Formats: sequence, structure tokens, C-alpha cells
Amino acid sequence: MVYYLETRSTDPYYNLAFEEYVLTHRTEGDYLLLWQNDNTVVVGRNQNTAEEINADFVEAHHIRVVRRGTGGGAVYHDLGNLNYSFITDAGEKEKLSFARFTEPVVKALCELGLPASASGRNDILVDGCKVSGTAQRLSGDRVLHHGTLLFDSDPSLVAGALTVHPEKFRSKSAKSVRARIGNIRSFLREDMTLPAFWDYLRTALAQGAFQETTLMEEELREVQRLRDEKYATWDWNYGKSPAYDMVNHRRFAGGTLEVHMNVRNGVIREIAFSGDFLSRRELATVTEALCGCAVEPESIDRVLHQFPLEEYFGTVTAEEVRDTVCNRGGVE
Repeated sequence: MVYYLETRSTDPYYNLAFEEYVLTHRTEGDYLLLWQNDNTVVVGRNQNTAEEINADFVEAHHIRVVRRGTGGGAVYHDLGNLNYSFITDAGEKEKLSFARFTEPVVKALCELGLPASASGRNDILVDGCKVSGTAQRLSGDRVLHHGTLLFDSDPSLVAGALTVHPEKFRSKSAKSVRARIGNIRSFLREDMTLPAFWDYLRTALAQGAFQETTLMEEELREVQRLRDEKYATWDWNYGKSPAYDMVNHRRFAGGTLEVHMNVRNGVIREIAFSGDFLSRRELATVTEALCGCAVEPESIDRVLHQFPLEEYFGTVTAEEVRDTVCNRGGVE
């Protein structure tokens, strides 16, 4: 049995607070959420917001900006996009994969007659066009897996709101965000409205066995508090960064990784990572451990190998993190 929830809001700050509350407080059972954000850029947990958005375009089009609690890259949401969230027990961490959650979504799209398939680190494609991006987060023994489903979004806003790093398209034939994305509706053999798609997906993803439920009034008050005190704040969405004297950017198969460091006498005083790598946990424990460490490979290795690094950096390896910190090579 799957518990089905709707946020009944298109406010991105509220929706992400709602999702986080369910993850951290509804700690038993399987949950499915379907929800929408209106005109929003959602940046990944570890990204530098200012580098990911086209600020003039965002302001001119009254697009809100919010940081989510999962890794990965920035995406644009409008009311032509439908978001889904699975929240459940993580199980054995070494067996936790994106495929576990993308497979039912791919199956649901295929049953509508679309040639859908999972691709790359975390995408779902139809005829070579990206229709969904996904990300994950661990909280204790629970996992949140969420994703977008571009049903009938405005491609001009998708392309205009985001500032795309040139490396994202290096060695690729696609030349723009618009060229790489597609809308599910345009691939359907028989047209359907988004509300009809929503109804279909709710049943398909729950495999027909779901129970609609709601949060209690006191829970909704906590969601509102989390919205106001975290997700709607400048500190969370843009953040105050310390002054760094060293920045290094690398691109790996597992995503982009940028390190900012304040170094004195060869020792790390402050360090922060940004990028679209698919982290599942907050990086604070890793960065705290690296403070006081000499900027040399052996010392960095000793610290990094204390952690299950795939939970913090996705498929970016310990060696790749070390090489970025120590200013060694990367994928060109």
C-alpha cells in the first residue's frame, strides 16, 4: 500500500518544505507525492545559485528561485511540468540506485506508447529528448527520490531562465537547453490534458494500490514554519559565502565539481564544494573533516576514505574529489 499526498500548492517554497517534512517526520510506510511549482528555477543543493540562473531574465519574468535539498543540476518548473516524489525506506545503502525509482516511471510512460528509457546519471529520455531529471536524498534510513516530468512546459522559459555552463555541451551535438529537452505531450499518440496525465500517473506509480491521505493541521503548521524560516530565505537560496582564495573547477563523468578553499600555509581553513553531482547527504561532515588538512594528496585521501563518499558526491570518486582539491586534471 502506498500513501498518496498532494501539497495543494504551487508555491515552490511551501512544496519543498512539505516534501522535507514528510521525509523527516513520516518515517514509516511508502509515500508518493505529486505536485507542481509555478514559474520557478530550482537549483541543486550544492550549486552556486548566482552562476546557475540568468538573473535579468528571472527578474523580468517574475520567476522564483529556490534551492532543493537534493543534488544535481538546476531545472525550470512551470505549470506544464509535474513533479513526483517517492519517500520510502532506503534499505541496504549499497543497493540503493536511481533505477529502483526510475523504472516505474519509465514503465508508466511506455504504457502510454512513448519510447521512454532511463539514460545517463539521472535522466529519462523519449526519442533522445530529456523529459525527466531526478535526484535523491537520504535522511536516516529513509530515502527521497524525486523528479520532474516535462508534460507541456514552455521551452523558451526553460532555456532563458538557466545559465548553462559551456562544459555541459562539450563533446555533445546539442547546442542549447531547448534542443535537449522535450515535452511528453508532443510524443503522445493520443492527446491528453495534464490533469488526465496526473490522474493516470497517480495510479500507475502506486501500481493501483494507494490510499489518499493528508497531513494533520499541526503538521501543516510545521510545514509553513519550515517554508518561512528555511526555503523562502535568501540565506538558503543564495547563501552567504566566505571569502575564498582558491577556486578549482573540474568536469567528470559523475558531474561538475567546483571547490572553493581558504588556504593558509598549505592548510585548509575553509572549504566548500559546488556542482551538479548527485549527492544524497549534506556535505558538512566532509568539509568539516577537511578543515585543518594539508593540501596534498595523501592527507586528502586519508580524510575522504573515512566516508561512504558515494552518499556525498554520487559517482564522482574519491580520487576525483582529491584531484580537484589538489588542482590535478579532470575530464576535458
